[in-house]
Amino acid sequence: QVQLVESGGGLVQAVGSLRLSCAASLSIFTFRSMGWYRQAPGKQRELVASLTSGGSPNYSDSVKGRFAISRDNAKNTVYLQMNSLKSEDTAVYYCNAVTYTNYWGQGTQVTVSS
Repeated sequence: QVQLVESGGGLVQAVGSLRLSCAASLSIFTFRSMGWYRQAPGKQRELVASLTSGGSPNYSDSVKGRFAISRDNAKNTVYLQMNSLKSEDTAVYYCNAVTYTNYWGQGTQVTVSS
């Protein structure tokens, strides 16, 4: 059974930084892709960033140039480095992994105060 465990969320002031981590219970090469989604109150869950098994990143327009997704193959962990945070980045962030189905972490709260 696939487990994704997120960590690193918290409260940060605007223009600050946070790094989220997502540790998978299987080799990350098991997955076609891994990434991060977020859901703000009253809004739909949206893609933030993803990384294919080949290492190609994809970012939403709202975070390009501010966020960076990376991975540590030996630790089966994917990271999301978030810089220049804005109040509109406040949301619950979910780790996602895709094989023939989607797997989700439990979510971690990121709150950016202005």
